[in-house]
Amino acid sequence: MTGFTVRHLLADAQADLCDHAARGEGELLLMHALGVDRAWLIAHRDDVVAPALAGQVRCCVSRRVAGEPVAYIVGHRGFHALDLALTPDVLIPRPETELLVDLALRWIPQGEKVDIADLGTGSGAVALAIAHARAQTRVLATDASAAAMDVARGNAARLGIGNVEFARGDWCAALGVRCFDGIVSNPPYIADADAHLAQGDLRFEPRMALAAGADGLDAIRSIVRDAPEHLHAGGWLVLEHGHDQGAAVRALLQQSGFVDVFTERDLEGRERVSGGCNEFRSP
Repeated sequence: MTGFTVRHLLADAQADLCDHAARGEGELLLMHALGVDRAWLIAHRDDVVAPALAGQVRCCVSRRVAGEPVAYIVGHRGFHALDLALTPDVLIPRPETELLVDLALRWIPQGEKVDIADLGTGSGAVALAIAHARAQTRVLATDASAAAMDVARGNAARLGIGNVEFARGDWCAALGVRCFDGIVSNPPYIADADAHLAQGDLRFEPRMALAAGADGLDAIRSIVRDAPEHLHAGGWLVLEHGHDQGAAVRALLQQSGFVDVFTERDLEGRERVSGGCNEFRSP
């Protein structure tokens, strides 16, 4: 390995990865293994890399060639202006989930104290993005996984976001007797038998954060059924779902008494987030 330069290592990484994302992924893996940023990578492309560090680069590339997600290899992923630490215990945040945050922020006035719950928080992505953008908002982040809660708590502490608290539990059961102005969730929504679960990055992500029953709607059914008892009158529920589940989710919301039911499309024009307003008046 003696004599390899940054340029050579990057070229080898891109050749091994050999797909449309090879350049970007190769740079991320080199930056991680060498402990540098992209500006350093460009400015020092002809520097010779120590054999031990070059070996670390090769190890990272080999892991990616074997299919392991880049986000797990480097241990972090950007989401809605935040850089979140990740482990294989949590779902990798995806760009389409930022729509869920954006919709929630539309209904949360700047400077007003609003109580929000994020069900199945995972890395804390949605809860922390909302709390970061609305400093007066109080967010309760829940998850059934103790390991996921540790990741979310760690992200909150590292990012210095103090208006988030955490509760462990399964969907609305984690809320106890509390009521909120809004509930958001990116629950599992893939069908148990979906072939995609055995492909790509999904092979490495926690199955409990991906799959939910024969039609993928078990978690959403539970949330929609129980959410009205935990929402103030006029409170809203917003859920991410699969691109072909919009009609089914809207029907579930209407059956539970939600009004002003809607579906928003993501940047690729696919139905991605649905929600509605609660008319139930809790005691």
